[in-house]
Amino acid sequence: MRRNPKPTPMPLDTAPSTTHLDTATRTWHVRPAFRGPEAEDPTLRAAYRLCRRTTRQHDPAIHALVQLMPAVLRPACWALWAAASVHDDLADQPDVEPALRAARADSWTRALQHDLAVGTSADPIRYALVDTAGRWRLDLSGLQEALARTRDDIHGVRLPDWAAWRARCNEGILPWVDQVRHLFEQAGTSLTLRLDRQAEYKRFIEGSQLTDILTDLSADLAEGELLLPLEALEPFPGAEADLLRRRWSPAVAALITEQTALARRWVSRPAMTRGMHPGPATLLDTAAALMRVQLDAIDAAGPTLLKRPPLPSLAARTRVLAPARLRSSLAWSLTPLTVPGPRSRGAGRREPSPAADGPAGLRPPPPHPDGVRPPRIPADRMPAHVAVIMDGNGRWAVQRGLPRSEGHRAGIAALRETVYGALEIGLPHLTLYMFSTENWKRDTEEIATILEAIQGELDDGPLRDLDLRHRWSGRPDRLPQDLVHALRREEHRTRGRTGLTLTTCVDYGGRDEITRTAAALVRAAREGEVDPDLLGEDDFARHLPHPDMPDVDLLWRTGDEQRVSNFLPWQAAYAELHFTQDHWPDVDRRNLWQAISEYSRRQRRHGAAVPAPAPSPERVM
Repeated sequence: MRRNPKPTPMPLDTAPSTTHLDTATRTWHVRPAFRGPEAEDPTLRAAYRLCRRTTRQHDPAIHALVQLMPAVLRPACWALWAAASVHDDLADQPDVEPALRAARADSWTRALQHDLAVGTSADPIRYALVDTAGRWRLDLSGLQEALARTRDDIHGVRLPDWAAWRARCNEGILPWVDQVRHLFEQAGTSLTLRLDRQAEYKRFIEGSQLTDILTDLSADLAEGELLLPLEALEPFPGAEADLLRRRWSPAVAALITEQTALARRWVSRPAMTRGMHPGPATLLDTAAALMRVQLDAIDAAGPTLLKRPPLPSLAARTRVLAPARLRSSLAWSLTPLTVPGPRSRGAGRREPSPAADGPAGLRPPPPHPDGVRPPRIPADRMPAHVAVIMDGNGRWAVQRGLPRSEGHRAGIAALRETVYGALEIGLPHLTLYMFSTENWKRDTEEIATILEAIQGELDDGPLRDLDLRHRWSGRPDRLPQDLVHALRREEHRTRGRTGLTLTTCVDYGGRDEITRTAAALVRAAREGEVDPDLLGEDDFARHLPHPDMPDVDLLWRTGDEQRVSNFLPWQAAYAELHFTQDHWPDVDRRNLWQAISEYSRRQRRHGAAVPAPAPSPERVM
């Protein structure tokens, strides 16, 4: 599946390379942008120039948008998109057998892994990407799934519905978008996405993908591919057969009209950039405007859409890009930026330590000091998801004559022990209630201690090297930006891990989550995506911040309190409850195992009657 529409290139040359400090404004003005020892390497300069030409040739719309970024970031973006384009080309060659295309794509991916490990490459595109990863401290491991998705698409894919289509699109594009977001953060310009606008961001990306598919329809049909989901085709009988025969018909015309209107709604998200830094806001608003221009060209193409990609006029593109250049230039001239330091050799990969063990060099959890091992729980009695209210930190400290804040520091050891125990017993999902929306009512020093402890664990804690996938649930608008960045970073860094899924709830409230989900449903209803009269539980669950989070099987609370305190009310509707007297800092992994063992002995009916005991042989007569 191609990533970007292919309008004709725009002549957008940059100014000569300079970096100076305006002493009046104390602002760094940065233009592209290589002044370290590596930058003087003619081979490296040539590699980046090739990446720029490749991006411009394959993705002129992306090239135009990159020109709206700070000049210091442009070469890195050229390297990223050139690598994506080259890999796509290997997968899309129509005159090559699918098996050979797949082999070539795999070979390129393996070569990239090798080049990242050694810190250089004989291939100029990969050489620039390796340099970018080292210079900007990028972790490129998350791109593996995107590259694998591109390889898998070689053999063709038909998607049944929009849900499958969205999942497939996100696998291919989001890892690349995450790299660009990380570049902005490394340069000191945050692109942290507000949690209450996640649906807006996702819909925008889906709109760009749908625009891409409509633009490339003629090329895909020439290869016998139709990348729209079956759900989109069903309301137009005969349209699928006509498209595959490359025949324009009333059904095809009606289908294209509906899809362009849908893509237009998806890319037009004015709330997405409200309150955002003017630089990134200009970038996203311009991307949306360019896609609307492209959709205008698709609407106007008619039957020629099945013969060649539609191209918007030069005048239409200029009307969008000319003012955008002025706005972005002003925004970045007033923005302090961090120029990358010397390249860090070996960045872009996670290198196992000599003592590492387990998947991909990840460490196993350390054994319990007493040598105890987890109990053996039958698979059909094992909970899939345990949620924990970690209560009693403050009271633990007060009982010992210590400030309440010391109890929260002591609770970190219990947190680690619980995670170790979850990994050892094979628990798939563990969710920890770390800071609630109501906890803001506490003393300022206590709040600061809790948030600092969470950030310290994210930055330097021993959990980083375990086989766990980290996720975060909560609101970012009141949290310190450094903590939000750390939470997002760990989500990205661990997204490919397959062990325990650890969800930390920070500034989380169950009612707040339900309210935001209801707002998302209202937006979906306005766009015609759901029918309020036919709304079901599945529709609600799909609009939760983490729709793939399984229901909670066991909810455990420490601290001798017996209430659920606004924790996961939707997901824990049928949870078994387990309350214990120990304060959280006194807990270790054995307490988790005990809770799971007790759960395994309970009979869960979910509203059904207790099965009647089977009659004994004597009573059968």
